[in-house]
Order: sequence, then structure tokens, then C-alpha cells
Amino acid sequence: MSSLYDVAEMLKQARSDANLSQEALASRAGVSRSTVARMETLAKGDMSVSALVRLLEAAGFDLKLVKAGHERTVEDILNEQRSGRG
Repeated sequence: MSSLYDVAEMLKQARSDANLSQEALASRAGVSRSTVARMETLAKGDMSVSALVRLLEAAGFDLKLVKAGHERTVEDILNEQRSGRG
């Protein structure tokens, strides 16, 4: 399982991959730049899931659940089951 530190690093990497400054990402997500900075550094030791989802979406990423040790997401498995392949 990823730690909050890992999630903060993933957020920072997503922002970097999207070539966005903290200010630009914050503007796209409708949050303050200080929220982005706080979440990237875990300044308060935790983070808002709703803000995380908004920030990731603003950087062009989705938050998906993946069973530990697997590459497919829960969404992939459900889609396979719905189409009769699972």
C-alpha cells in the first residue's frame, strides 16, 4: 500500500508531467496554490481526497483503485465481468 508520502510524490509527479506550476494546477482545479503546496509536502500530515481527485483530474490523471500486485484496475475487472469476459 502506498503511504501518504507516496501519494504526495505521485501528485507532484503528475503536476510535473503535465508541465504545470503549482499556481496553474491550483487554478485549473479551483483550489489555492497553498493547498497544492500543502498536499505535495504533507504540511499538515494528511490530505483531502476530494482536493486530490480535483488536482489529479486538472493534471489529466484519474484516481483508480488497483488491487495490490495487479496491473488491472477495479474498473477494468468490472468492465470485463459486465461484458462476460471475466
